[in-house]
Amino acid sequence: MKLSARSRYAARLLLDLAQARGQGPVRASILAANTGISVQFIEQILRPLKKAGFIRSLRGATGGHLLRRDPATITLGDVVRTMEGPVAIARCCTGGAACDRADDCRTRSAWAQVSRVLERELDAITLADLLDQSRIQSTCPKA
Repeated sequence: MKLSARSRYAARLLLDLAQARGQGPVRASILAANTGISVQFIEQILRPLKKAGFIRSLRGATGGHLLRRDPATITLGDVVRTMEGPVAIARCCTGGAACDRADDCRTRSAWAQVSRVLERELDAITLADLLDQSRIQSTCPKA
């Protein structure tokens, strides 16, 4: 399973805003330079983040974007749910009638269990944790 670029970039943008917290609004052009994300894509990503209450934007010559909440209160799970909806590795785990075989599927419970574990892990990592990398144990292979 791979997260969408929107979720990964949203986390990157929020982390950059968390790092700049207390220094005033950050313009989209500065966010683009810091994160490597185009200004156009940044504007698309910021909309749902504003709607969810993670950031606020100020207009004008001294305007830009600010983190609204304490980085310790924003989890990666919050970000993924905001950008993509429910955390589930299979459509049948999102509830409702996502699959016509959901009632008699022999693997659905396994996918649901893995989805719960993934969501729990995403909810255990905050932006504050990411600011302090010593709190995160990396198991990703080096490229």
